[in-house]
Amino acid sequence: YFSGTAVLPHILTEDMGIAAMENPEDMMLTPYFTIEMPPLMDIMTSLLLAFVTGLGLSSIKGNTLQAAFTDFRDIIMKLIESVIVPLLPLHIFGIFLNITVSGQVATIIFMFLKVILFIFVLHVVLLLIQFAVAGTIGKKNPFGLLKNMLPAYLTALGTQSSAATIPVTLRQTLKNGVRENIAVFTVPLCATIHLSGSTMKIVACAMAIMLMAGEPVSLSQFGGFILMLGITMVAAPGVPGGAIMAALGLLGSMLGFSETLQALMIALYIAMDSFGTACNVTGDGAIAVVVDRIAR
Repeated sequence: YFSGTAVLPHILTEDMGIAAMENPEDMMLTPYFTIEMPPLMDIMTSLLLAFVTGLGLSSIKGNTLQAAFTDFRDIIMKLIESVIVPLLPLHIFGIFLNITVSGQVATIIFMFLKVILFIFVLHVVLLLIQFAVAGTIGKKNPFGLLKNMLPAYLTALGTQSSAATIPVTLRQTLKNGVRENIAVFTVPLCATIHLSGSTMKIVACAMAIMLMAGEPVSLSQFGGFILMLGITMVAAPGVPGGAIMAALGLLGSMLGFSETLQALMIALYIAMDSFGTACNVTGDGAIAVVVDRIAR
């Protein structure tokens, strides 16, 4: 947040075209038809229900309800993998067609490039901090640790999936001297719950979109959003674009993103999804080193 407030206002300018796109009918093409699908419950209710249900299922002996929720999870994962993710490129293509009609495409793409470069630098800084801490705690050369994790980073750039990169991450973690029993526990767990790169990217993208739309950005507003986002990312599906899809509810309810701004957010996030995933899996290696040292 503090890096974003220090840098983004200087590299981005308030664009009245984006602000005007809060009302798409005035600036964009109108769809042939729309299908209204109101949510069953608001985002806070769903999060609280998920926590209560999850804690409850872990504390009881029965498995009937757990099996039902497991099947429901598989259905949602199948929906995301087979329908939503394959159609996302077409959706983003349509977004930029509409932006072209509004006459703002060149400005927005140029600003997107600035944001992507800024977030890439943040990822590098985050990895350096993580491995500096891991090297200090594990009493190892942090640059050597980071170098060993580069194959996992490069693999994640291609797969865009933490889960699909687990074999490479595990192999490179073992090369860092982490004991096998620690590595086989830490790496798969972190692939599910450690999304620091994706979380940082969503926060930076949200700030960028708000600044471009002329919306105010404050710590009181983003403080709660960041905390809730960190919790939500634990439950984000491990598929390309899963993190941003899980965060859309928070963007709408806590930051007031309209459907148009959410669409721009998806486009900006997907454009560099692989870098966030690569940052996540590389950081898993640093966490494994710390856990290995603590467990000795």
